[in-house]
Amino acid sequence: MASGSSSVYFIIGTPGSGRRAIVRDLIENGLGAEDKALVLLAEGEAAAPVDAALAALPNTEVRRWTWTELVLPPVEVPAGATIFFLADSHANQLDQLEALKSWLEAQGAELARIFCTVDCQLAEKHPILRQWFDACIHFADVVFLTRREGLANKWLSDFISHFKAQRFPCHFVQVKTKGDLTTPLVWLDPTARRVTQYFDEGESYVIEGLETDDEGDDDEDTGLLPPEPYFIRQTSGRRDKELPDVRDYLPKK
Repeated sequence: MASGSSSVYFIIGTPGSGRRAIVRDLIENGLGAEDKALVLLAEGEAAAPVDAALAALPNTEVRRWTWTELVLPPVEVPAGATIFFLADSHANQLDQLEALKSWLEAQGAELARIFCTVDCQLAEKHPILRQWFDACIHFADVVFLTRREGLANKWLSDFISHFKAQRFPCHFVQVKTKGDLTTPLVWLDPTARRVTQYFDEGESYVIEGLETDDEGDDDEDTGLLPPEPYFIRQTSGRRDKELPDVRDYLPKK
């Protein structure tokens, strides 16, 4: 990581899945007292009990941000600060992940890791959301499994095995109902463990519909990566890989 640049942890997940509690824990037990942290929380996120503990951390600033027009807003960041950027949980997570790459470039910041929180009770209650969680975990370096109370061990084991069988390299962390995360420094380690190559520095991608003189060359021969499958769109603008809208399955207020 370049000297003085900010490292970014981007956190995706559903409302109430415990993202702020995890961030509070990582800052308090994973960063040094002299390390500055900036937490970016979407305007639409409801207040939570953990907010007071997060704001009370002496090395931490919490700011609100707004998701508009498929663009992540520019942010003034203290030099060398660690940024915990919580995606807007009420908006499309894929849209925000797609916008993250250009945001990082504009900010001169570097992606450390992408975290995904899985509300296990929600996932167990609505099996159709497996496609949605598949997509989110495709981008994740670390998956935090939260809200496991009352779930059968077999369901959780089957959920994790589904990804292990496909050789997903990400970490799976079972978050306890009470108590801090174990080994927070392991989860903050910026070593990439995500499936996607979309954020790999210096990589070039195949542009859909672009013709070349070497029609027989495949992507491996040209050294180009195939496009990120979750970001491919049809001419209508709709994504090739359409997912269920998780908002249809969230608890009603």
